[in-house]
Amino acid sequence: MPTGQFVGYARTSTADQEAGLEAQLRELERVGCEKIFSEKVSSVAQRPRLQAALDYCREGDTFVVTKIDRLARSVADLLVIVAGLTAKKVRVKILSPDLDTETPAGKLMLNIFGAVAQFEREIMLERQREGIQRARDKGKYKGRKPTSESKREAVLLMLAQGAQRAQVARDLGIGIATVYRIQAQERDKQAATA
Repeated sequence: MPTGQFVGYARTSTADQEAGLEAQLRELERVGCEKIFSEKVSSVAQRPRLQAALDYCREGDTFVVTKIDRLARSVADLLVIVAGLTAKKVRVKILSPDLDTETPAGKLMLNIFGAVAQFEREIMLERQREGIQRARDKGKYKGRKPTSESKREAVLLMLAQGAQRAQVARDLGIGIATVYRIQAQERDKQAATA
């Protein structure tokens, strides 16, 4: 039986999933988590609160999450996280399905469910890629407009008003190379029409 505290971690992918985050937090409190870290971030992005939770755990603690996919982005990621916690002598408990790294069955099931979760994610991504390709073939998918294009008018306006390139880049949150590129494209465009 662990002697330390229960440390919980909850995550949703977007701010739109507020109810899902609240449900996770309630469940973590229900099982006795004394310290809970939570964040609204995609699993593929940096997860600073997860890192803070992992750093917070001490020998004898139990790290608790509601589901595998709230913790790890792949089996490899899951195994790295669990290995890191195990090395610190921290128990890992996943509530759904009921998995506990202190039991041999829990260790086996952790690997099996991790593999299934990764498989499901890869299937979903494959379907997404196929859907995007079908939309492209029909001419309905153009992709995301480059950031520089969305800020083109603002760049040109600020430059016309005498702002320095570095200041334009800073104010608009873009790279200075983007400012140079937009300026060069505009020069080329004007030269072509002259």
